[in-house]
Amino acid sequence: MTATPAAPLTETELDRLHDTLEAGRAAMNLEAMDGYFTALICGPVFVSPSQALQQVLGEDFVFEGNEQATDCLGLMMQHWNWIVAELQRTLAEPHVYLPILLEDDTGVAHGNNWAHGFMRGVQAHPGTWNDLLDSEDEGGALVPMMMLVHEHDPDPEMRPPSMDPKKREEVITMMIAGATRCYGYYEAARRQGVMDQAPIRRQAPKVGRNEPCPCGSGRKYKHCCALNLH
Repeated sequence: MTATPAAPLTETELDRLHDTLEAGRAAMNLEAMDGYFTALICGPVFVSPSQALQQVLGEDFVFEGNEQATDCLGLMMQHWNWIVAELQRTLAEPHVYLPILLEDDTGVAHGNNWAHGFMRGVQAHPGTWNDLLDSEDEGGALVPMMMLVHEHDPDPEMRPPSMDPKKREEVITMMIAGATRCYGYYEAARRQGVMDQAPIRRQAPKVGRNEPCPCGSGRKYKHCCALNLH
């Protein structure tokens, strides 16, 4: 599959990726994957996209063949790069990254799967998010995600107050804004992390922009992890 770097997936591509994940009983559906990717990209610790793909698919996922595997992994990597590009735009202009929220049979987007995916991404490196959680100014950025995660919690005490359609829309809007706030909050930490790793990278052979990415994604370096370093 050849695609422009950071190009959004088309509706046809999104449907194909959704169907592949559903048919293979992946660990996450399309909505949860979007939330998971977003949290990993927003956080202060660089995460290899190839590791994220493995978590989305799960240990038991089996592709029907090489063609499906190439197509699915390529679409997932393209979407990862699109999220990176969209969140980077929020640092320079009043832009909002719009997540993938699946609708039910009545056309309602509940957002629970996205919130679960996002919080799973946070929990992948829990200690690194403590300073945001403790922040008086930005600590509330994760509150809407937690509300949707615990909406159907088996423990009634963990559930937020019941949400009517209008309230749900407000919470989802807050969740989208919260993700953008998280990305901005950790921008300095991500850049510092790149600087801290610089001496280590200089000891290894330089990766050419047209060479395979060392993360193992199968894509050229300039179309993969290099996008996270700008």
